[in-house]
Amino acid sequence: MKIVVLDGYNENPGDISWEPIAKLGELTVYDRTSYVESPIIAERIGDAEIVVMNKTPISKQTIDSCNNIKLIAVLATGYNVIDYNYAKQKGIPVVNVPSYGTASVSQFSIALLLELCCRVGHHSDTVRQGKWTNNIEWCYWDYPLTELDGKTMGIIGFGRIGQAEARIAKAMGMSIIAYDLYPNDSGRAIGEYVSLDELYKRADVITLHCNLTPENTRLINKQSIAKMKDGVILINNARGQLLDEADVADALNSGKIAGAGLDVVSTEPIRADNPLLRAKNCIITPHISWAPVESRQRIMEQTARNIKAFMDGEPINVINK
Repeated sequence: MKIVVLDGYNENPGDISWEPIAKLGELTVYDRTSYVESPIIAERIGDAEIVVMNKTPISKQTIDSCNNIKLIAVLATGYNVIDYNYAKQKGIPVVNVPSYGTASVSQFSIALLLELCCRVGHHSDTVRQGKWTNNIEWCYWDYPLTELDGKTMGIIGFGRIGQAEARIAKAMGMSIIAYDLYPNDSGRAIGEYVSLDELYKRADVITLHCNLTPENTRLINKQSIAKMKDGVILINNARGQLLDEADVADALNSGKIAGAGLDVVSTEPIRADNPLLRAKNCIITPHISWAPVESRQRIMEQTARNIKAFMDGEPINVINK
């Protein structure tokens, strides 16, 4: 079969191999195609039977223009850029990689939290700039430093990643409360399930690890922020659209939210007019929680397994059954 990768650069900028997929068929890899609807998407798919993509959209129009498509494989977990319901109507399974980033995303969430509490990067920069050399005191700090031991972490979305983060937080002496639509025994072994309102009320740190749905879009907004503790810390490396960014920026500037660590925003790359860029105590990184080489290698290998399973007539990780 002909296999085309539409936007392979972020998955593999050259430090891993396409061989697991290449050995399954005639492979063509494009570093980038388009992140918005464009005729070039269908042009590059051409007569390929298997389409592999990450953020390049696959619309009804593209599907109708490419009659040979038999499988759409996502180099990620999220699949919101695909018209997967229409693909189902056309008999085209859409497969994803559901659990490659548990370790890396939970680790990065904690890294954002620790940076807000310790400001390691900032203080390292000031030392190199000469501030310590020229300081009359033997030490200094430019931001309040926060100890996490004894604090309460509230996790919204308590699946694999949320529970992995909880285990790290507990090792630092934090108490765990969580909200999830589907409580389970593994979660109960780590933390206490509570309502959203109770989580807002009790948590010193709120982290987001839930999927994006129409129901939770802009979940963190003026109304929910008002229910939180003064000086709460907010961490989001799930989906940017979970925040009402203007409301979060206002809360940061007023001090209601003491600090935010964000690896995702509503429009990526971030727009120059995003209010979070001008908000106080807001750390923003460019959606890299998923990107350690070990994590991307798992994506590559699982995508190859997804394709091989489809070829064998027993597709796995199908999101539009």
